[in-house]
Amino acid sequence: MENEQLTLTEDEVLYEDNHLIVVSKRQMTACCPDESKDDNLLDMIKRYLKEKHQKPGNVYLGLVHRLDRPTGGVMVYAKTSKAAARLTEGLQNGDFEKKYLAVLCGTPDTERGTLCNYLRKNTVNNMVYICTPSEEGAKYAELDYKVLEEKGKLCLTEVRLHTGRTHQIRVQTAGISHPVFGDMRYGGALAQKGKLALWAYSLSFTHPITKERLKFMAYPPEEETPWKNFSIAAAVEPVQR
Repeated sequence: MENEQLTLTEDEVLYEDNHLIVVSKRQMTACCPDESKDDNLLDMIKRYLKEKHQKPGNVYLGLVHRLDRPTGGVMVYAKTSKAAARLTEGLQNGDFEKKYLAVLCGTPDTERGTLCNYLRKNTVNNMVYICTPSEEGAKYAELDYKVLEEKGKLCLTEVRLHTGRTHQIRVQTAGISHPVFGDMRYGGALAQKGKLALWAYSLSFTHPITKERLKFMAYPPEEETPWKNFSIAAAVEPVQR
């Protein structure tokens, strides 16, 4: 329902201290307010913190990075402006390591690979396209992928981003004719219908105050299609060692 107020649950909170909070974002929930006016994760967390800590007045919460609405997974938000500034600096300096799970249609020719492209965004239709380096607005995009498990015409893949471009994983995997399951926007006839099978399952960064290296993981909903076709924990465990 439009403008329905959502509630952040305890099991969606992966970590919290005085400086930051790490949560698992649901798919189809915006990470911050947008033009849709739908309830969003940032406001959900503010309400959660206000109630949990009995805070009077407004609650500060800083947006550090983003996930597309159809993508679920691990996100960190800052609880102070100092933490927000340092986390943002770390993000820009490459301190964040982000890993995704994606179910692709078909299986790439090689088990491991690196995709390098230039991408440009069309702000009119909010689509991203592979382009030449000389085109106006072209931005370099790079990712590594590893096929973890194959099941029929689908494969479970781990993706590590080296750059953080809009719709990057979706566009680059579609560019090698293996779109993300459920991605009708970029996959077209090659994609299978369903919820977008893209999940930010691992996030690692340096704590903005203590300087401790932190790592958080959250698996996609394993009872849902197409995730239920795969042994996700068993497939991921070896690559985490």
